[in-house]
Amino acid sequence: MNLHISGHHVAVTDSLRSYLIAKLDRVNRHFDHVIDVNVVMSVEKSRQKVEANLHVSGRDIHAQSEGESLYAAIDELADRLDRQVVKHKERLQVQRDAGHERKRGDLN
Repeated sequence: MNLHISGHHVAVTDSLRSYLIAKLDRVNRHFDHVIDVNVVMSVEKSRQKVEANLHVSGRDIHAQSEGESLYAAIDELADRLDRQVVKHKERLQVQRDAGHERKRGDLN
């Protein structure tokens, strides 16, 4: 998994980077075919915002979140990405199972 982290009006510190990597590890545990991840952290006045684009085989997944702090926004972002990745994995499983059903039906 290639990870690109950038900040817009915010310095990406080592602690923020390690916290984000730890949270994104959960996404990678659920679906290990993540190719590329781009994360942008931004601060505008009192808004702390984090956006991420995941490139997985066959699809791009986008999520964003805002919070009182960047850590809270990262938590929410990880939850959203995790739900979307699990949903994508379930869709792939259903498609794979449907393909096996058709093959079995053709043989009988």
